[in-house]
Amino acid sequence: MHPMLNTAVKAARRAGNLIHRSSDRIDHLTVTKKSHADFVSEVDRAAEQTIIQTLLEAYPDHAILAEESGNHGESEFVWIIDPLDGTTNFLHGFPQFSVSIALQHKGIITQAVVYDPIKNELFTATRGRGAFLNDKRLRVTKRIHLADSLIGTGFPYTKFEHMDAYIGIFKDLMQRTSGLRRPGSAALDLAWMAAGRYDGFFETGLHIWDIAAGTLLITEAGGMVSDLQGGDTFLKNCHICAGNPNIHPLLLEVIKPHLTPALKAK
Repeated sequence: MHPMLNTAVKAARRAGNLIHRSSDRIDHLTVTKKSHADFVSEVDRAAEQTIIQTLLEAYPDHAILAEESGNHGESEFVWIIDPLDGTTNFLHGFPQFSVSIALQHKGIITQAVVYDPIKNELFTATRGRGAFLNDKRLRVTKRIHLADSLIGTGFPYTKFEHMDAYIGIFKDLMQRTSGLRRPGSAALDLAWMAAGRYDGFFETGLHIWDIAAGTLLITEAGGMVSDLQGGDTFLKNCHICAGNPNIHPLLLEVIKPHLTPALKAK
């Protein structure tokens, strides 16, 4: 394992252990509302600090971009962190959430970890070396027809400017696929797509810390990731379409008629 990935795994496991222990005392946690349906708990903050401390102990000159505490430092190496993706699930005792850590070097994601502390599933990738689940090599599915495909997504929940377009895409896919799923942790959804549990995935209005790690997992597992027009701006606008090489272009075809100028923005 690449030494930088090894450090990220250590950080993710430490945060995951903290989250797992805290899941038994959800009713006693301090929770703050950031905006409509967007919550942060003391667990999010504690997990983030654990991750940052572990990464900076090993690489003190690296920069940090984290969901709760923002930017720290300047470097060509930037760790992108979501300490608890799926906070709403966590706060309801719904066991679908994850820790997401990615390393970006000169604008390119090179290391990725997504960790599910409840199922003890560790998804990892190093650019050019493949993607793994608990040391088992991952490959995306080989399905070729949309009608046979299971597609993951996430509903808009804090910002609703893309709601009508999203509902249009959702309605079309509901009628053209074998099913749509929305478990509530985008980082884990992308990891699951890399693991072959979905054939495709789409969502609007995410953040870079939701998708940085998961997108590398997918491409290293042989899948395709793009913005909603098939371009490469997904880390900037955080509108995302992913799929195996057969399903990805079919998803883009369904999405295309629903694109608004805002969804096309670079």
